[in-house]
Amino acid sequence: MYPQYIALNEFCANHNIDIAFISSLQQTGLIEIHTIEQTGFIESSQLRQVEKYIRFHYDMDINIEGIETITHLLHQITSMQNEITMLRNQLRLYETNE
Repeated sequence: MYPQYIALNEFCANHNIDIAFISSLQQTGLIEIHTIEQTGFIESSQLRQVEKYIRFHYDMDINIEGIETITHLLHQITSMQNEITMLRNQLRLYETNE
């Protein structure tokens, strides 16, 4: 299945945001921008994350560095939750074998 792309200029116009903000997200590695025939696009699979970053920045007034930190911490929490689930499952396996 091929990814679906959304033009950055249309996305920014619809969300009433500055394209420089999206470029900043790309420069920090938070999102990926694809350039096709001199037009920037984002994959539709990134929309949810980009909209979260927009809320952080425009609604909560969090700068790019803060967004990077929050994103990193959320990834760590998710990783730890997955590890806890795995360990609980292993523990249950040992408890039922006794």
